Amino acid sequence: MTDDITLRLDRATAEDLHATLYEVGEHLAAGAPITPPTTEEAVRLGNLLRELGHRLGRACSPYCDHLV
Repeated sequence: MTDDITLRLDRATAEDLHATLYEVGEHLAAGAPITPPTTEEAVRLGNLLRELGHRLGRACSPYCDHLV
């Protein structure tokens, strides 16, 4: 498919993504609280979202590292 997007994740980021999606799903399904991420988890997930945004062709923040 030409619309496929492929990202490679290190294990820590993949674990963070899994935990986040699971907790959001639990929250939506049962009203369970969502645990705030640690600083390290937030940084990894932020980097993942930035990279995914790039791959989707979304406009970058003016502070994006590749624009500076």
